[in-house]
Amino acid sequence: MSVSPVYTASATATGGRDGKASIHDSDLSFDLDPPKEMGGGGNGSNPEQLFAAGYAACYIGAMKFATTQDDSLAKVPNDVSVHAEVGIGPRDEGGFGLTVALKVALPGLSPEEAKAVTEAGHKICPYSNAVRGNVTVTTELV
Repeated sequence: MSVSPVYTASATATGGRDGKASIHDSDLSFDLDPPKEMGGGGNGSNPEQLFAAGYAACYIGAMKFATTQDDSLAKVPNDVSVHAEVGIGPRDEGGFGLTVALKVALPGLSPEEAKAVTEAGHKICPYSNAVRGNVTVTTELV
């Protein structure tokens, strides 16, 4: 597989899950803290939250792009939303793994239209492509 990046994001983390992170070329800097369920204080952001936000936003973009490539797809409404839940836990094989649940709202689209748009989005979305075969991703229309 070959990828020719047109943009590269860059961030730096220090201290691990209980440290700090900053996004380069941005004023965004924040404290990291594991969630209480993982023994942390839950007072900062964590990598799973950041992954969920990125996946949700990118997936909306992918669905919108898909409709520009295929005239048979219904247009994505302006009030589209994706609620992403990213779970982390131990794997049977050792180490840790992720799960992703995407709850997609496409107001005004029929269930058939919405299903076609969500499926097309998964074919385009770089997050979906990156995790395919490694992470269980479920998509629910809400």
